Amino acid sequence: MKRVLGPYKDYIFPLFRIVVGFMFACHGAQKLFGVLGGAVAPDTFMKVAGFIEFACGLLVMIGLFTGIAAFIASGEMAAAYFMVHAKGGFWPIVNKGELAALYTFVFLYIAAHGAGRWSVDSVMGKNRPLT
Repeated sequence: MKRVLGPYKDYIFPLFRIVVGFMFACHGAQKLFGVLGGAVAPDTFMKVAGFIEFACGLLVMIGLFTGIAAFIASGEMAAAYFMVHAKGGFWPIVNKGELAALYTFVFLYIAAHGAGRWSVDSVMGKNRPLT
């Protein structure tokens, strides 16, 4: 089967990275600033999570230190899944951890792939996957 979007993969991945980074930064903004329908995080643990989400989301979005930022974000989401959601049962759809699980693997993929086009990393010549 012919890959219809294959020729555009070098443009689709950066859009994916930008959208994922933006969405993740929005989660952090909710916890840090109480915006976008969120509330300021009540404890230090959640404030640290908000900082990681906001900072790593912005870094992934602009493509700066993308591999490191995405790897940290992936780890934070894995920790969130096991520390918060897994207590509610095995299945992510039941324990409401599907977004944390999805972000874990999305950021792991971005960390392995690198920033791609339209990134500060590519301008700086550092568009390489983590090794």
